[in-house]
Amino acid sequence: IENFFKGFHKGDLALLKTTLHKDLKAQTTFTNPKGEKILSTTPNAYDTLIKFSEGVKPTDDYFEKILSYNIQIDGNLASVWTPYEFYNKGKFSHCGVNSFQLFNNNGNWEIIYLVDTRSKDGCKPSQK
Repeated sequence: IENFFKGFHKGDLALLKTTLHKDLKAQTTFTNPKGEKILSTTPNAYDTLIKFSEGVKPTDDYFEKILSYNIQIDGNLASVWTPYEFYNKGKFSHCGVNSFQLFNNNGNWEIIYLVDTRSKDGCKPSQK
């Protein structure tokens, strides 16, 4: 997970690719302005994430601060729960939780599923 965020924040595609399974699935949950609960699925999540990361420039200023890790492992399956705060241009944007599912692919843990929540309500941002 740490290498995923290092690669993601720096646009380091080589590092990022080592953390992702080719069949990655990704979703996000949020409440829209009408108060409706939404589940959004990222199509072609692996390719979409790689393409986004290709466009990351050193001048981009966004940062996802992971607050803690709760890791559960059974054999070649792991589940990682990570509350986070997201900052854009040094200013707090939102908070939430990431839930990662990982597969141990012959000694390399790869993310196979990622779902996150996003909210501004109830957030108590710390310092970046």
